[in-house]
Amino acid sequence: MNPFDVTVPTLIVGGGACGAVAALAAREAGVEVLLVEREHVARGTTAMSQGLICAAGTASQRAAGVEDDADTFYADILAKTRRLTDFRLARTIADNAGPALDWLIERHDLPWELDTRFRAAYGHTRMRVHGWLGHGGGDLVELLHARLQSSSVDVLTDARMIAIEGDAEGGVAGIEIARPDGRHERIGCGALVLAAGGFAANAAMVRQYMPEAASARCHGHEGNQGDAMRFGTQLGAALGDMGAYQGYAMLTDPQAISVPPGVLVEGGILVNAEGRRFVNETRDIAGMVLQVLEQPHGLAWAVFDERIAARCAYIPESKLLTQLNAHRRAADATQLARAIGVDADALAKGLEDARVARSNGQADALGRAWDEDEPPCGPLLALKVCGALYHTQGGLQTDAGACVLRTDGTPIRNLFAGGGSARGVSGPSSWGYLPAMGLCAAVTLGRLAGQGAARESLSCRK
Repeated sequence: MNPFDVTVPTLIVGGGACGAVAALAAREAGVEVLLVEREHVARGTTAMSQGLICAAGTASQRAAGVEDDADTFYADILAKTRRLTDFRLARTIADNAGPALDWLIERHDLPWELDTRFRAAYGHTRMRVHGWLGHGGGDLVELLHARLQSSSVDVLTDARMIAIEGDAEGGVAGIEIARPDGRHERIGCGALVLAAGGFAANAAMVRQYMPEAASARCHGHEGNQGDAMRFGTQLGAALGDMGAYQGYAMLTDPQAISVPPGVLVEGGILVNAEGRRFVNETRDIAGMVLQVLEQPHGLAWAVFDERIAARCAYIPESKLLTQLNAHRRAADATQLARAIGVDADALAKGLEDARVARSNGQADALGRAWDEDEPPCGPLLALKVCGALYHTQGGLQTDAGACVLRTDGTPIRNLFAGGGSARGVSGPSSWGYLPAMGLCAAVTLGRLAGQGAARESLSCRK
């Protein structure tokens, strides 16, 4: 076989959060890094996210007086996934997410801080969602790539991976890339990190691994075609939890903007095209997508009030929806029902049942415990929403150091994976997803993958 056009110590495929963090970690370990990105400008799933990450035991939590630790986070992951996740990976994420986040803040001046307005909910028993307040995933990608530049990490864009080449020892020798003009190039490496996204945009794979989500609107990056899984399995790599994904029940139609989960957490409800409530809105932020897909036309209305809107107004998606005048507004339930075309009696009954349940200190008929939360009242707002598939959570099986494993459990010594390319800790389906876990896994495994790839690259020099 012809020699490689160029060989680098550490090669990373994918320029989203996972790949960028892996590159920063590897460069900090003292090795030269080349990051290749299929698009002209790196965006990917990270740019489509809210830029939020969950982590436990962080300096920002301590500063806010929030008591949390890795053990509590680990217990929450196991509880949310009904103990059907990979225990070793769950422990790894719980132990390393906080240190990874603090490292990015302290070492690379990432402006993440604890979002004290994002209440502990949907499986989190502590307030542990961090973000760059007023900014989203697109800003995060740009900032990470600015840090790559200042760290002297080379980034090659318009470079789509089309093959992984193995070596004689059962490891990885390099990759082949395709360029927009049709040229192919071969890049050798001492270690390879796959951070190339998941497979949410590959309709055939979605039908194969998660058929219940096949009718959901794909709100992930079109580059998520499952390349890492396809090429990895050709090397004998194992896959795990391929039925896992983050679905979301509140993607606005037709604007395709995510309604912040706080709209429901703070007291909002979902009703279907008939005006009827159909789900406990606080039980499962990701799995609730299936209940929305089952409704007439696969649509629902998020109904809330001015009080709830004000509490969520700081979130970029809320601001954008307001700018687009996406809300339907009315003085009361009767007028709102007319505005959104649903049965007025059904809508009024859903709101009244919630108020009665709260006043009696009981859960309502759908199992929602209102406690101190107030159901919507007074002037009302509504947003039309649909169920969507955001990103997959299954992928290449890795060990606790983000090294890819074969089907027999042995490691492929110089192949690492993270982010959408790797198995996460959301269990076998959608209901195990914790809020902000996508970026949490991407950043945590990205750092571990970069560190592991650097060690492997350095060992090759000896």
